[in-house]
Amino acid sequence: MALHDTLIPLLGGGAHPEQLLHVRELPARRAEHEPWPAWAHPDVVDAYASLGVREPWRHQVRGAGLAHSGAHTIIATGTASGKSLAYQLPVLDEIHRSELADQSTLAPAGSVALYLAPTKALAADQLSAIEALKLPTVRPATYDGDTDPGARRWIRDHANLVLANPDMLHYGVLPNHPAWARFFRRLRYVVIDEAHSYRGVFGSHVANLLRRLRRICASYGSSPVFIGASATSAEPAASFGRLVGAPAQAVTEDSSPHGSTTVAFWEPQLTELRGENGARSRRTVIAETSDLLANLVSAQVRTIAFIKSRRGAESIAATSRRLLEEVHPSLPGRVAAYRSGYLPEERRALEASLRSGELLGVASTSALELGIDISGLDAVLVAGWPGTRASLMQQIGRAGRSGQDALAAFVASDDPLDTYLVHHPEAVFDVAVEATVFDPSNPYVLGPHLCAAAAELPLTDADLGLFGPSSPGLLGQLTDQGYLRRRPAGWFWTHPQSAAGMVNLRADGGGPISIVEAGTGSLLGTMDSPQSHYQAHPGAVYVHQGRTYVVETLNEQDHCAVVSRASPDYYTQARDVTQIEVIDRGEAEQWGEVLVNFGDVKVTTQVVSFQRKAFASNEILGEEPLELGARDLFTKSVWFEIDNELLQEGGISAEELPGALHAAEHAAIGLLPLVASSDRWDIGGVSTALHADTGLPTIFVYDGHPGGAGFSERGFQAARVWLAATRDAIASCECSDGCPSCVQSPKCGNRNNPLSKAGAVRLLSLILAGSAEAPLEAGAAVRPGGSD
Repeated sequence: MALHDTLIPLLGGGAHPEQLLHVRELPARRAEHEPWPAWAHPDVVDAYASLGVREPWRHQVRGAGLAHSGAHTIIATGTASGKSLAYQLPVLDEIHRSELADQSTLAPAGSVALYLAPTKALAADQLSAIEALKLPTVRPATYDGDTDPGARRWIRDHANLVLANPDMLHYGVLPNHPAWARFFRRLRYVVIDEAHSYRGVFGSHVANLLRRLRRICASYGSSPVFIGASATSAEPAASFGRLVGAPAQAVTEDSSPHGSTTVAFWEPQLTELRGENGARSRRTVIAETSDLLANLVSAQVRTIAFIKSRRGAESIAATSRRLLEEVHPSLPGRVAAYRSGYLPEERRALEASLRSGELLGVASTSALELGIDISGLDAVLVAGWPGTRASLMQQIGRAGRSGQDALAAFVASDDPLDTYLVHHPEAVFDVAVEATVFDPSNPYVLGPHLCAAAAELPLTDADLGLFGPSSPGLLGQLTDQGYLRRRPAGWFWTHPQSAAGMVNLRADGGGPISIVEAGTGSLLGTMDSPQSHYQAHPGAVYVHQGRTYVVETLNEQDHCAVVSRASPDYYTQARDVTQIEVIDRGEAEQWGEVLVNFGDVKVTTQVVSFQRKAFASNEILGEEPLELGARDLFTKSVWFEIDNELLQEGGISAEELPGALHAAEHAAIGLLPLVASSDRWDIGGVSTALHADTGLPTIFVYDGHPGGAGFSERGFQAARVWLAATRDAIASCECSDGCPSCVQSPKCGNRNNPLSKAGAVRLLSLILAGSAEAPLEAGAAVRPGGSD
């Protein structure tokens, strides 16, 4: 397809060319091959040749060689660059050789490997790829929550390549390590796929989980090599080394071929519809992306549309199906949604339909961003900023994997970061991708893992170096609290509670909430407990496979939300109010009359109401109060204390100050992901004209997880770049008084009042004027600091 010629018509640019803000052509890349390494067994080479792989690419040979030599290795190259072969080759070579060597013995003890993936779908895809090689010596098996209990013993005793996920390693394998003793003694390689996805609190948990794995392996006399596969990221060797707790080497040069990709940046137009406080509203990213998906599917273009939220994926699929009914009756059935929370059989069926081409269009969360092998896609739509530049490149790389030219479109949502990026494409294309941010020493994460480790094997002084310098103090606290008991031989787990149950890998507290249909009792899916106040409160709209439900009750004690079938013409959005208290000032920098701080805070948050909003327009249809309990959060924050004299000199009056602070806070929350690999919903903020602990006008931006997740710390480190981009995002928005694209927040409990857009621009300029370097001019292009 002549992509550049057809781009504007596909986007509707013929009618609204002003919405197409930028087009960038990512050039095609030619392959660079190298011969198979001399150490690779001929049988393994022949197995790849049977699938058409005659010669590997250069980066595959280099990555495989590093791992074969015993170095912990991260292969950080682009989507569809064949990272799988780079880690499969040393793994399969080792298993195959050891099995051949053991055939003459009565008690085989060949080498084994462990593969870890963040999703079950990715592990299932990898299993299919390994089975396709038909190596008789390799016995792969998936070991996860869907594995039949009767098959688990066979896998433990006979599989030599076990494919699992972090949850199963934590709950099913490490606590039962004596039953896995033979496996651990022979463990030679551990593969960590999509390593860049382990960030924030989840990444902190997985880092400690891998330290526990290394400790158990050492107790059985093994020291496996860790191999990571990752999207491109800043400092991949350092990030992977921090993840596994040992030095690592990186392979970053991509020598695989790829077709050219035309990337469009598209900003939905402002409409005459009025939102909160009379602000003009843009056409929603869901409506815009649904139109585009329907256009592409009707043209028989195989397309995937990515969006961050489950509800968004369901809405795009449903809206596109309605639009396609007007084109041809056969087309609606060829569009579906895909997201986490589906039952296993639903996921497998959708994956098979997408591979076969039965599905022409799919709206997905990031569950399909990961390395699931889906060839033949021609177009990718990215509905709203996916969180990081690495994720954007990963998503747009889903198309064109078969070598054909591809089309990608980033459709901006109502968000300050999206506004900034569509007006500053150089901040996406002309800088390095972000560093992966996580903090294994977070006491709220590390403490439960120390308990789990002690339950697996008593902790000794020799183990403390593995878990970092804060572990001795935490062990003392856990002993005082009665979770551990100190004996001459070390720290022992003596508490009646399950140690593994103290760790929640994917949430910041509580177990998962089950979504159950009233009347039938059918389990529709699950969600993390911390999100229940926002997404499963009474009256919330819940969407599953195109069917909509309304939440009747939320029972947090029994971890259950009961929903009933309904057909509302709106969606719901929860609102909260927040108070913050400074606990400890950790670090500070003086910027003239502004003190920039990073430290510990206590945040008290209460969801107080929810709004009903129209799907097509985001129009507020009504607001209902909620009676939910307040939640306390002890976390990390960056905050800015601003001297009153500076504000007076800068012409910001006492009347305008609350609105300027509030607007700057909202926009800063939206722009933090520019310098930290966070999501807007991972962080929160508070602003006040007089804070009780600082005695000054203050803006706080904090991590939304106990103990912090590294996001606000990154904001402190890159504060000047962050705030300059925040100012520019506000200034470049075409609205007059502030809108969701710049200073309004979707979760503001104060109904986005007061807000001063102009005051926020002046306030941020005053703050930046005192920074160590000369301030950037308003409106200048800002290069993000994520790769510093």
